[in-house]
Amino acid sequence: MTVKEKFLRYVQIETTSDAACESCPSSPNQLVLAQMLVAELKAMGIADARVDGHGYVYATIPAKGNHPARVGLIAHMDTSDGVKGPTKPVCIPDYDGKAITLRNGVVIDGFDFLPGLAGQELIVTSGDSVLGADDKAGVAEIMTLAQRLMAPDAPEHCTVCIGFTPDEEIGRGADLFDVAGFSADYAYTVDGGALGELEYENFNAASCVVTVKGVNIHPGSAKNQMKNALLMGMEWNSLLPPAETPAHTEGYEGFYHLMHMEGDEEQTTLSYIIRDHDAQKFDERKATVRRITDYLNAKYGADTFTCDVRDSYRNMKEMLEPRMDIVDKASAAFRACGVEPLITPIRGGTDGARLSYMGLLCPNLSTGGYNFHGRKELITTQAMEKMVDVLESIVTNA
Repeated sequence: MTVKEKFLRYVQIETTSDAACESCPSSPNQLVLAQMLVAELKAMGIADARVDGHGYVYATIPAKGNHPARVGLIAHMDTSDGVKGPTKPVCIPDYDGKAITLRNGVVIDGFDFLPGLAGQELIVTSGDSVLGADDKAGVAEIMTLAQRLMAPDAPEHCTVCIGFTPDEEIGRGADLFDVAGFSADYAYTVDGGALGELEYENFNAASCVVTVKGVNIHPGSAKNQMKNALLMGMEWNSLLPPAETPAHTEGYEGFYHLMHMEGDEEQTTLSYIIRDHDAQKFDERKATVRRITDYLNAKYGADTFTCDVRDSYRNMKEMLEPRMDIVDKASAAFRACGVEPLITPIRGGTDGARLSYMGLLCPNLSTGGYNFHGRKELITTQAMEKMVDVLESIVTNA
């Protein structure tokens, strides 16, 4: 199968991860996809392909020729819950570079990159779900490379260690990854966006849950008695810097992001994520939410507000800077395939960030997709084909 055929097959298995579920994988269809991938890998002749009890897929392609390096390639099988529902991909064989109206009336337009995709084959959604290129494009690209390397006429290459993880979208992709058993010298996650993206910096990340305890009383006799937890929660949020939200930031700029708010007069909960590339600024952000909490507790009474801040992952730059040769090898592979690498900071995280702190250095590579986590997600067939070439260049020149 071609990379396009593999991709179209994989995206039609709905593998949305579920943060409310404590099992791993968090959704049953992730295991369905994992078993499918293992069957395909074994059919290629990769004898050790396997899925473990937590839904992680591992496989090893032995070296061909005198190539002692062991390079890992990793992608995740789950998809975002940004728009839930089964994926029905639509192919546009010879895109004209103009606005795209999807079947349900959603219009893809106004993006600077669209005219540059003219003449290519686009794969889009029906408009009813995410496409799942994040990260089934990465899965398809690695699987297509595996098929190529197992062919009798394959070029000489290093040992290739393959890993497919569950539950990356809910921050658990690296939790149970067997770094020692994977046995790679270093690795790359194939989990980025536009063709050419190469990333070795990501946000420092934390979650923040603010709980507000109020006092409810009949509104007819509430004067000087009611403490409305909803209004106090809004007051807590109003003390954050108003321009430091995702809608007002880019590049290296950090933010506070309110993701969920629920409650009533008696108790309200606000759930945030905190992000910054700079470690010192990240610590300052965490100190800010604690200061706001202390200030409002002094105003309304002790323990009215609680603030639970938990670190999620760290910027992998700290780990990779001493080994920039790993990044340089990926840059050289892009250039060898006619693609200029675009080194940018990730405004998010990948499995590679946590794996880098678990002993497996792991920059992130593009998949060729755009607009992840939404109805307007898309990817081009040509970008996926090119990424297979880039991965081949990496493992043949390791």
